[in-house]
Amino acid sequence: MPHEFEMARPILRKIEEAGFEAYFVGGSVRDTVLNKKIHDVDIATSAYPEEIKGLFQRTVDTGIKHGTVMVLDGSESYEITTFRTESGYQDFRRPDHVTFVRSLSEDLKRRDFTINALALKEDGTIIDLFNGLSDLEQHLIKAVGDPEERFNEDALRMMRAVRFASQLNFSIEEATQKAILDHAPLLKKIAVERIQVEFEKLLMGQQPQLGIQTMLDTNLDQYCPDSISLQESLKQMVQINQLKLDSIEAAWVMVGWYPNLSNEQLQKLLKDWKLPNSLIKTVEYTIQLLQMLQDEMIDQELIFNAGEDNVRLASQIALLLDISDLDIINQYQMLPIKSGKELAVTGGELIKLKLIQPGPKLGLLLNDLKKVVIHNQVKNTQDDLVEYVKKWKEQ
Repeated sequence: MPHEFEMARPILRKIEEAGFEAYFVGGSVRDTVLNKKIHDVDIATSAYPEEIKGLFQRTVDTGIKHGTVMVLDGSESYEITTFRTESGYQDFRRPDHVTFVRSLSEDLKRRDFTINALALKEDGTIIDLFNGLSDLEQHLIKAVGDPEERFNEDALRMMRAVRFASQLNFSIEEATQKAILDHAPLLKKIAVERIQVEFEKLLMGQQPQLGIQTMLDTNLDQYCPDSISLQESLKQMVQINQLKLDSIEAAWVMVGWYPNLSNEQLQKLLKDWKLPNSLIKTVEYTIQLLQMLQDEMIDQELIFNAGEDNVRLASQIALLLDISDLDIINQYQMLPIKSGKELAVTGGELIKLKLIQPGPKLGLLLNDLKKVVIHNQVKNTQDDLVEYVKKWKEQ
């Protein structure tokens, strides 16, 4: 038992002592079998929400309509969900009706893939009703029951399938992959933000080329934002040897690099994927740095504006793209200043010296001072900068 399960065993025992069933379920059980680190401890039970609330003193109704109650145990918290069946998926994402049941098998058969339909008892016994353990051994992603039904219930499961292929380095079972190909247009029904989460996990998986190739083979890419640019990127990325992306920033830089987009087109691509502005700015700067490296030139002002984090990211990705990084990390370290705050003279001091009045020209002057210092045209000392301003004022 992983430590996280050991910590939660008293919760399961208390539910069982009250006459109900309780199990660890989902991805945490799968990852335990695979000897991987687990992230979330999910518990499923035959007890109804009100019965769980009657057993524990500290609870929170986190998703009571869908049968989920959070139990607070010391500093830990556990989401406990009642066995349920679902019906009526008119939006191809959420069920219209949820019915609480006492049967574990009824609960497990509504899950997405056999490897995620495992249940683990408090004593360590694994309940495997759909041959999930066999599929784990065969490194196979297979839908529970009829794959067409599973994807009609929740179209996001198609992206989860290709994501698991990348994360686990598993193949997708033939009938499951055919159902993805047949139902790929349903991905249009899913919010971009949800697709984005799965796509990012795919790109940062241990075998991203496998997930990317499966996206292309099943046409899922055609129903993602900016599909033409995306397809061009994916076709190029799948050919990279040892593609390892260890951050969301690196993943999106790679997506934005290959289509050879203008800055406006790049912005549109990233905004259509609903990325936060801070991430968009990071991708823009890093791609500008990569273009600089590809042209085999050094632009000190760009390196200054991009900042150390983006410079390091560009150096890392340059290795993937087989582009010389021109030692830009060292180029950044050698800059005379790393921010405008490091200028040896301030706007307030220039005003006191009566070299300039408050207003728009002051901002232009300070920006000019940054440039001449960055390019080593003027030393970053107060005397040198004041002398430069006096000449600037005369001109």
